[in-house]
Amino acid sequence: MQHMATLSRCRCGFDCARAALRLARKPKPREYGMVTAMEELHRYADRPFAFVGRYLRRRWLPHLVILVSVLGAVGFSVSTDYALKGVVDALTKGPGNTVVWSALTVLIAFIAADNMLWRVAALTGAFTFVGVTGDIRRDLFRHMTGHSPTFFSDRQPGTLASRITATSNAIFTVENMFVFNVMPPTVAAFGSIGYIATVNTTMAGILAGVFGAVVVLMFKMASAGKPLHHDFAAKAASVDGEMVDLVGNMSLVRAFSAFKREGQRFEGTIGTEMRARRSSLLYLEKLRIVHAVLTVLAVFGLLYWAIQMWESGQATNGQVVLVCTLGIRILAATRDLAVALVDATQHTARLAEALHTLLQPHDLVDHPEAEPLTGQGARIAFDHVAFNYPDGRPVFTDFDLVIEPGEKVGLVGKSGGGKSTLFSLLQRFYDVQSGAIRINGQKIERVTQDSLREAITVVPQDVSMFHRSLRENIRYGRPDATDDEVWQAAEAAHCTDFIKALPEGFDTIVGDRGVKLSGGQRQRIAIARAILKNSPILLLDEATSALDAESEQAIRHALANLMTGRTVIAIAHRLSTLQDFDRIVVLEGGRIIQDGSPDKLTHLDGFFRELMKKESMTGALAAA
Repeated sequence: MQHMATLSRCRCGFDCARAALRLARKPKPREYGMVTAMEELHRYADRPFAFVGRYLRRRWLPHLVILVSVLGAVGFSVSTDYALKGVVDALTKGPGNTVVWSALTVLIAFIAADNMLWRVAALTGAFTFVGVTGDIRRDLFRHMTGHSPTFFSDRQPGTLASRITATSNAIFTVENMFVFNVMPPTVAAFGSIGYIATVNTTMAGILAGVFGAVVVLMFKMASAGKPLHHDFAAKAASVDGEMVDLVGNMSLVRAFSAFKREGQRFEGTIGTEMRARRSSLLYLEKLRIVHAVLTVLAVFGLLYWAIQMWESGQATNGQVVLVCTLGIRILAATRDLAVALVDATQHTARLAEALHTLLQPHDLVDHPEAEPLTGQGARIAFDHVAFNYPDGRPVFTDFDLVIEPGEKVGLVGKSGGGKSTLFSLLQRFYDVQSGAIRINGQKIERVTQDSLREAITVVPQDVSMFHRSLRENIRYGRPDATDDEVWQAAEAAHCTDFIKALPEGFDTIVGDRGVKLSGGQRQRIAIARAILKNSPILLLDEATSALDAESEQAIRHALANLMTGRTVIAIAHRLSTLQDFDRIVVLEGGRIIQDGSPDKLTHLDGFFRELMKKESMTGALAAA
């Protein structure tokens, strides 16, 4: 199907119809009504263990290899003590008996198998656990980018980024901890109890009871400390967020000479985090002290019992060695297991806190029956639109506006009149409470968000740029563009003059948010990016506000080329930029109070005429 067929070839040399063809292409078939992988992530917001299980199942085979290897290694490790008993018993028979060498061979074989299986588990884990962290970060990032603007405006970017990293690191740590710190002592304890049962079943039963009691006590004490660990996790994330916020606004701090007070503020934030961390660590140390006391008492009792059995002839030398070594192994296992459990509790607390923040349901999702935006022309219609912001602020109550294909419409009015909100609604950053917004007759809430954003290009007042090269920032408008097309777009936007003067030309890294460029240069890069994207609908938000007088005229010519054949809506406070527009719409309090051509409104009493007079007077005073 032809899309936007009325668009002609622009004077800037770019075929506007090409954008239409991109929109008309059907996406790969999708099972409507099915929950996609990204959409279902919010189900795990308060289920950290189910969230981890999702990624274990995704890589089940290598995890199975790790599990079998660790179980085998622990089995051989415990059996090593039993093999040592055989060696000791053989030695008691005196020199010259061949049983010693057989027992020694078994002991060496068990030790070798133990070590080799640990290496298999560790090498497999190095690939598998790292792969899991990559899967998690990719999925969390995709889910986070699907949130509405409100989600990001209410949270610090640094905090969100740190939570994604913290989540993957926590799962990596918990996986390693379970495989190498929790599972081995647990399996070793049960294996050791089984071997001790061959010497004395009563002793084995009592050791099993002591083991279970200590583990349960440690786990309950660890669970009681969860609020402390959660508090530390939240405080640590806030430190990361505030640090990124400060670095991002360093120019503002420098301009107001606020280093001292920001340093004091940050010291206060760090102090709060340190107190929370100290409380968490001290609680963990309390658990370790309790365990140490219990372990010393239990080891003393075990050794006393074993020696008493030896003195009464109820146990051989080898059996005494077996009971002592395995008993100490069991009691040490309770220590290792308790420490691992409390550490895992701390990491799980941070994981749970991060998931609760990141995995909130998306406010804006594609309708189950959403179709790509298609049709001819680029007709935009606001039909009886009512909209309030999430905090309850009303903007539009019964708003109507129709913009015909290829029409250039300027929006003017006092701050708070609804101009920026109109832009946000057209891009579907928010859903309206009632009424409808249509492009070519299609309701935008019934079209895919990707196809909607593909049809719209925005040149904002505050230009966003990545810490990448100029070429990459311009090509962001169309990633598959060739170097020649990037050059043509830059030339059409009058960028090539200053780009040529840069030491590395198009390969120059622009710095964070384009800090190495002037405001006018950033604005021209944004225009070049828009030219390259080549969408049928163009939104200009004070697109010439950051330009110096010398380059403003050239940029207006570039904008004229960019606007040709497109449906254009522009927010402007400098009315001189709207002289060649078809219509001017004056907004006040979410209502249209004037609508007409610039010439018509100039001759009518009202807001636009008063604004023109003020601008003329300002220009005259500046010229004088």
